[in-house]
Amino acid sequence: MALAKLGAVVLDCPDPRALAAFYAEVLGGTVEGDGDWVDLRLPEGGTLAFQAAPGHVPPKWPAPDASQQFHLDVTVEDLDAAEREVLALGAKALDTEDRARTFRVYADPAGHPFCLCAC
Repeated sequence: MALAKLGAVVLDCPDPRALAAFYAEVLGGTVEGDGDWVDLRLPEGGTLAFQAAPGHVPPKWPAPDASQQFHLDVTVEDLDAAEREVLALGAKALDTEDRARTFRVYADPAGHPFCLCAC
């Protein structure tokens, strides 16, 4: 039996509402709250939350001397179509060299790395 269950994954960022809106476009769901804490209630359950961090410094990727801390893997059916959409929403491509892989790496508008992964 588990000791606990996951309540939410929380990302520090300079603008919680804006980053929640970005991920709502990528993942679906409902954005709730305003101010220093905003939740994205995901359609399949679970919460991705965003907390204001005025001095937020985005993780570096790739950087052998700095940790990315964590990243999100997002499963998609069509990598090319999903890539066009996330770039249009404000993501930045971090790794475009090997287009034959089953994943691609991006940074969200606040600089957190995430991967689009083929299903």
